[in-house]
Amino acid sequence: MDSAIELRHLRYFVAVAEELHFSRAAKRLRIAQPPLSQQIRQLEQQIGHALFNRNSRTVALTHAGETLLELARQILKRLEEDVETVRRVGRGEMGSLTVGFIGSAMLTVLPAILGSYRMKYPQVELRLRELTTSRLVDAIRQGAVDIGFLRDAGPTDGLSLETILAEKYVVALPDSHPLAQRKKVPLIALKREPLVLFPRELGPLAWDKTIELCELAGFRPKIVQEAAEWLVVLRLVSSGLGISITPACVAMIKAPGVVCRQLSSCPISTDIELAHRTEYLNPIMNAFLVAARRAFRDGRA
Repeated sequence: MDSAIELRHLRYFVAVAEELHFSRAAKRLRIAQPPLSQQIRQLEQQIGHALFNRNSRTVALTHAGETLLELARQILKRLEEDVETVRRVGRGEMGSLTVGFIGSAMLTVLPAILGSYRMKYPQVELRLRELTTSRLVDAIRQGAVDIGFLRDAGPTDGLSLETILAEKYVVALPDSHPLAQRKKVPLIALKREPLVLFPRELGPLAWDKTIELCELAGFRPKIVQEAAEWLVVLRLVSSGLGISITPACVAMIKAPGVVCRQLSSCPISTDIELAHRTEYLNPIMNAFLVAARRAFRDGRA
């Protein structure tokens, strides 16, 4: 087919072929009949064959016209589907999205967000990656992760961050510990308690905040054991190895032999942050960010 043939020629041709009447086809297309007849003649000239047999009473398709009608319908249908695909991509309804998260974020409304997002956007390939805050920062910078849920990353070059959840700290204690009988525990009561905490390299600012919290109460904690996962931290606490100061959401983990108690004074919060590359935000990412902000604001998905 000659490249000079345009989509409007095909649309006009299909209308005439389906109506088999130039006047009705012109009315359907909302154009005058003379321009329509001219466009059909141009199309026939481009193809080099008549598409219609015409006389004063009837209009009928030639064999070439019948073949073109079948092909033109396919072309127009495919174009309509392709345009709709582009529109859906533009609305953030198709494509792929990689979401990274720290483990403790799964103790918030995040799982519900992921579930509802997958239901609302079934044609978006949603990929999930669990990483520490430090590794997540690098993954977002490198483009391996589109959107991340971090804890206490703080101002970071190349990343746009916003706090979506400010949590209080709680103290995790063996259920046999004398302080376990209290509803609230003052920080100073933990002065001589051995501390189980995660390694600083996993989240420097989060680690620093925990230490600062103790220092504001007048003491520097003694870290006796490090563990990367909160479940492991709690199991170590249950063994009597020490206590731990954790984000409030960690209390949702039901670890045998451990109780979590509020701190009576907690001047510092630990923040879950939503992050993406500063200068990169596509429609799929934006739709997810809107849903995540709303869910964390409302406390539900």
